[in-house]
Amino acid sequence: MLSKRDLLQASIAGLAATGLPIVNAEERGQDRAAAQGMSNVPPDWYGKEQMAFLIYPEFTALDMVGAYQMLTGLMGSTAHLIAKTKDPIVSDNGLTFVPSKTFDDCPKDLDILCVPGGASGTLAVMQDDSTLRFLKDRGSRARFVTSVCTGSLVLGAAGLLTGYKATSHWATVPLLPLFGANATKGRVVRDRNRVTAGGVTAGIDFGLSLVGQLRDRQYAECLQLMVEYAPEPPFDARNAGQGPTRSHKNDE
Repeated sequence: MLSKRDLLQASIAGLAATGLPIVNAEERGQDRAAAQGMSNVPPDWYGKEQMAFLIYPEFTALDMVGAYQMLTGLMGSTAHLIAKTKDPIVSDNGLTFVPSKTFDDCPKDLDILCVPGGASGTLAVMQDDSTLRFLKDRGSRARFVTSVCTGSLVLGAAGLLTGYKATSHWATVPLLPLFGANATKGRVVRDRNRVTAGGVTAGIDFGLSLVGQLRDRQYAECLQLMVEYAPEPPFDARNAGQGPTRSHKNDE
């Protein structure tokens, strides 16, 4: 039986063969069995990235899942859900996640370290010494140190944003200078190997943009097409700081 990854990678091969400016790989590519018959796929579309996504009690699920969905589209990559123990973690909306690695057995050298945000759970983890030690250690060597939403505050608490431009959820951007960061508004903010995303759904944009950097634009466009990422929100709440509008696409 074909797995979801097999199906999506086969789709990549077919689209690549047509020369269309799209393509995707929507699952972790931990083996290349599905690569048979995919000779049209450029060899540099495969990598060996090791990615770690920190999870902790009451983190915001979509912060992590949006970025995870995009980044695990990197064929050949391996993704780890990291926590202090392998006990199930309950997010702030009640979704339960099972860690795949602990702080102790997480790979030492990571290509991507990603920290999602939250509210009360984030405040708690910012004061957790073992979590901060883990982030300092892996972040000191990671190719990319990243966050979504208030996850940037956790990076800041670990001392990983000192002297870097960074963003966060629009309500918490003003707090970043407390951690030595240069607060910068933006949906995705890059400064050297630090990549921080704004609130919640911005994790999708961050993940997709990093996919483009690690592969190429065609690959990222294929991924975007396959997950049908073409936002058309039913309401126009505008950007942070502008305030909501009173219009609605479906208003009569």
